[in-house]
Amino acid sequence: MTASSSPRPPLIPLERDSGQHDRFAFDPVAEPWLFDGVRTRRIMAFLLDVIVLGIFIGLGAVVVGFLGILTFGLGWLLYAVLAPLVAITYIGLTMGGPKSATPGMQAMGIEMRMWHGGRMDGLVAIVHALIFYFSLGTGILWMIVLGASLFSSTKRCLHDVLLGTVAVNNADRAASLRG
Repeated sequence: MTASSSPRPPLIPLERDSGQHDRFAFDPVAEPWLFDGVRTRRIMAFLLDVIVLGIFIGLGAVVVGFLGILTFGLGWLLYAVLAPLVAITYIGLTMGGPKSATPGMQAMGIEMRMWHGGRMDGLVAIVHALIFYFSLGTGILWMIVLGASLFSSTKRCLHDVLLGTVAVNNADRAASLRG
């Protein structure tokens, strides 16, 4: 039996901090449990994260308001950068953190991984979010970015393909789906 015809062992979701970075893209045929329901859960996670971000931005707005009073109005200039600053920090610390998922994604049982199975770092997470939010602001580009997931067996959006990321069910959810 040659190396190319040897049967591939079944892959399991990567355990937390396994340090495994030598595998290629996730295989939706061999590992369908990693992608079951990911698109719907990703949308729901986004909506949950918008609520959490709204709370953080609201709290930040109160702080900036008091800062503006203390600085005789100068602090109010921070309102212009408040929402993007909070969103970038939120994404960088959560999706780029050790769980590789925002709180909404964690609640939905999904996480983001690099194409080789490794976790996202903060910079990739921030660029990922910036591409998504830029496309969201353009409308037609947003439909193209999200529409790509309808034609992908791994349910990857266009910005996922560009950055080499993939959304998968986390280890606990994947194990329950696998049976």
